[in-house]
Amino acid sequence: MGMLFSHFQYPGEEAGTDEAGRGCLAGPVTAAAIVLPASFHCPGLTDSKQLTEIQRNQLKPVLEKEALTFGVCHVPEAEIDTINILNASILAMHRSLEKLVTTPQLILVDGNRFKPFKKIPHQCIVKGDAKFLSIAAASILAKTYRDAFMEKIHQEFPMYNWARNKGYPTREHREAIRKYGLTKYHRKSFRQLPQQLVFKM
Repeated sequence: MGMLFSHFQYPGEEAGTDEAGRGCLAGPVTAAAIVLPASFHCPGLTDSKQLTEIQRNQLKPVLEKEALTFGVCHVPEAEIDTINILNASILAMHRSLEKLVTTPQLILVDGNRFKPFKKIPHQCIVKGDAKFLSIAAASILAKTYRDAFMEKIHQEFPMYNWARNKGYPTREHREAIRKYGLTKYHRKSFRQLPQQLVFKM
């Protein structure tokens, strides 16, 4: 686990932003944006995909407490189906940035696609969640908030076991789709099964 950079450039506040749930068959795509203090230090903070669920849930309150400001936003499946997943992911990042109480001087974006936000300069960084603290922190908030949402809607439709698979295309999830069809939380524009069937809504 290498050291993550605290800043892309000095001086000035930088917001990191990232999303979770892009490849899921059900549920929202969730993004977070966060501005960390320049002196922020947190052993164990890295890309959310390299952490266990327990570690992410332990880091979440630390990040919320230490952040200068943060925002989280879900973009629901109906919007994903209307504007496509790439646009929905960027929209989720924009909406999470809108929730920041201060205006950052630079936005660090995980990945290689973004649309300008309020004329604030931005820098796209591929695998940024494994390179910069603010993006890693945003990835943890996006993932933990989305996981909590999926656990909540699991109560409505327990047969899909979203509490465990979080809406990702696991074999178990696809078997449940085959057996029970689609719910209101499924993304209708996604190929839900390898051999796409026509579902009765």
